[in-house]
Amino acid sequence: MSAGVARGRLSEERKAWRRSHPHGFVAKPETAPDGSVNLMVWHCIIPGRAGTDWEGGNYPLTLYFTEDYPSKAPKCMFPKDFFHLNVYGSGMGWRPSITVRQLLVGIQDLLDQPNPASPADHEEYQLFVKDPAEYQRRVRQQAKKYPPLV
Repeated sequence: MSAGVARGRLSEERKAWRRSHPHGFVAKPETAPDGSVNLMVWHCIIPGRAGTDWEGGNYPLTLYFTEDYPSKAPKCMFPKDFFHLNVYGSGMGWRPSITVRQLLVGIQDLLDQPNPASPADHEEYQLFVKDPAEYQRRVRQQAKKYPPLV
């Protein structure tokens, strides 16, 4: 897939996002000091869903797209030491050919509904299975680390 296809798709997604996006979410392509926009790197915020242990947090995520997008999914990177049993330190992949909006909403769902059949971190998996109260406490503690944007 050519670079033009990836960048064209991302440009269209940016326009669609600016017209309408889920409340509380942020997704912006990276801006260089000279003001140019890098459509291949997006800085995002995923709000914790109300009524869950993730509520109150605004979780930063960076999306790294390749020239093969949308055939190849972007790499999704939370901050180092992010606490979730399905988050790999090296980043997580996602299904290709979905939009940035679908991706971010899907990750918000995964935050509160982790998949124990596919753990990325042994310690977090063990807590989730053997000590759910401690797992939930750690999630709530992490929410305080990423307070709402003003």
